[in-house]
Amino acid sequence: MAIASHSVIIPASVENVWNYVSQIENWATMVPAYKEHEQIDEHKSVWTFEGNFKGLKKTVKMELNITEFHEPSMIRFELNGITDNFTGSGEFTAEETDGKTTMLGTLEVNAGGLAGAVLSPVIKMVLPKVTTRLTEKIARQINREELPVS
Repeated sequence: MAIASHSVIIPASVENVWNYVSQIENWATMVPAYKEHEQIDEHKSVWTFEGNFKGLKKTVKMELNITEFHEPSMIRFELNGITDNFTGSGEFTAEETDGKTTMLGTLEVNAGGLAGAVLSPVIKMVLPKVTTRLTEKIARQINREELPVS
């Protein structure tokens, strides 16, 4: 099992952070190796990723299910591999202090089956980078939206 988290301080209210993060459409495309996603319903979507690792091209499909929405401070979700045997979970939490919001992104992934022995070290190496990049990209986008128009 691999777990990674990354925290950022965003100069925005917790409500503005929530308005952005609570819409999966806003951040789905920011996940590294993102190719496409299909929104099944309000809580369920299927995501496709495509990447290269040591010269091998790999396409991975997974289902993302939102399990909890606690406005304006937390979103939890579960991950289930469709093309590969893995499960996982994640969350975004937000806390406002002095007009700024600390957002924490956390991901946990567990590879199973015969491929688990091969995938687990790769996941442990890649997951911290993915978590950091996603959280930072979301923060930058929220910052852009917060900038006053001149």
